[in-house]
Amino acid sequence: MSVAGLPLWLADQPVQGPPVPPEWFHHYRAPEPDRITRLFNRLAARSPIWLAPLAVLACTGAAVGYTLISDPASAEPGEPPSCLLKYLTGFVCPGCGGTRAAWFLLHGDLPAAARHHLLFVFAVPFLIYLYVAWAGRKVFRWRLPELTISPAVMITFMAVWGVWSILRNLPWAPFTAFYV
Repeated sequence: MSVAGLPLWLADQPVQGPPVPPEWFHHYRAPEPDRITRLFNRLAARSPIWLAPLAVLACTGAAVGYTLISDPASAEPGEPPSCLLKYLTGFVCPGCGGTRAAWFLLHGDLPAAARHHLLFVFAVPFLIYLYVAWAGRKVFRWRLPELTISPAVMITFMAVWGVWSILRNLPWAPFTAFYV
């Protein structure tokens, strides 16, 4: 031991910044990034600041356009479901009804949207606010109040989503009301 109870190899380190590891510590060094990681790091460093929010907006716009064009709410009873899980097992997954709920939301029918996927309808305003706050901060340097979601809230939301996906697959009343 050396100065103030520090190990010898830490005693000569500068006060500012992280400590420099000694020579015998070389096998704990972070590995060099591979070619793909270096490529994406270069692209991220060279791309304009507005590109990421615009890309997210374009993908969301494409999804909204597809939802408006396809009309998922008017599927015929004899048609196979578009979801592979539902087609193979007959079970509805936690996301089942999300596209139909989005279609009804885009047409202003909130009760029908909630009937198809209540948790999606609940989450949409939060997701929109998170996007606007992120894009505004990144592009326009806006400082909107941050929506901090604690791990406890996230775990609770995921637990409710999991329980809801189980309850909506139960074949007896009152749980048949959740089936879409």
